[in-house]
Amino acid sequence: MSTVENRQFKLIARPKGMVKRTDFEFTTAPAGEPGPGEVLVKVLYLSLDPAMRGWMNQGKSYIAPVGLGEVMRAGGVGRVIASNDPGLAVGDFAVAMTGVQDYAVVKAKDAVKVDPRLAPLPRYLGALGMPGLTAYFGLLDIGQPQEGETVVVSAAAGAVGAVVGQIARIKGCRVVGIAGGPEKCLYLTGELGFDAAIDYKNEDVRAGLSQHCPKGIDVYFDNVGGEILDIALSLLARRARVIVCGAISQYNNLESLQGPRFYLSLLVNRARMEGFVVFDYQARYGEGMQALAGWTMQGRLKAREHIVKGLETFPETLLMLFRGENSGKLVIQVAEE
Repeated sequence: MSTVENRQFKLIARPKGMVKRTDFEFTTAPAGEPGPGEVLVKVLYLSLDPAMRGWMNQGKSYIAPVGLGEVMRAGGVGRVIASNDPGLAVGDFAVAMTGVQDYAVVKAKDAVKVDPRLAPLPRYLGALGMPGLTAYFGLLDIGQPQEGETVVVSAAAGAVGAVVGQIARIKGCRVVGIAGGPEKCLYLTGELGFDAAIDYKNEDVRAGLSQHCPKGIDVYFDNVGGEILDIALSLLARRARVIVCGAISQYNNLESLQGPRFYLSLLVNRARMEGFVVFDYQARYGEGMQALAGWTMQGRLKAREHIVKGLETFPETLLMLFRGENSGKLVIQVAEE
């Protein structure tokens, strides 16, 4: 396989503000051969996630930054085309950290075998993948929603937020989603069963939350940070739980990050605010996957993927996340199945 051409995006500069194509080098290299305990995967779909922006920054975080000159980190799903491990055979499909490239050599122990007969392959990068697990553990372990409580989630039409809202509904909660644009809001209430949706681009978020959460917010699942986080903090109910999953509004901030101004609401309402990283739950991924798959089979958990074709589109497609242009889980189709 070493003679097979492998297109790659390598990070060559630390982005300042929005990511640019010039922050990457689009190059080719041999596909490589798997060593002992490794497999060679032909990447079919790549997952694009807001966290990728943070991985490009130098500095302390929950995971080491992508090094300059390295293939850009990304999750992917693909077909095993060469194997040196009995756990994965040629022809199997697997999810792994493949990087933004056509082919990836990965350790078999770090890959998860998936079945395309049970769900479309892109779904294993969304509702049945890391975003789904993020929603599952973040909401249930950190948020601990109780039946009858009001759960609010930002970026509610995104890969994580859509699953958060649906799990909250399954648990008997009232669910309010915040999303950008009337189409996304209609998707939340019309297809996913949210009780209400607020269009932050065209509505007054504070007025909307005050209307739909008359007794306050019991659980707030934050994906955006910034002003919307501040509004939610000011409307917390007694003993509320705030889950810090992400802050997409701040990832490209060229100046100082906007932190929470209304944090004293945590004191007044005896509330708590906690951040988490899904990688900390790796030992329990099986539990989460079983629950998510079960709800999917029952028709209680729905999902949507926004698929863009072409590995070469990566820098521009990634920007769709920060402009709110995707509807559902954003995925690049690298090759035909």
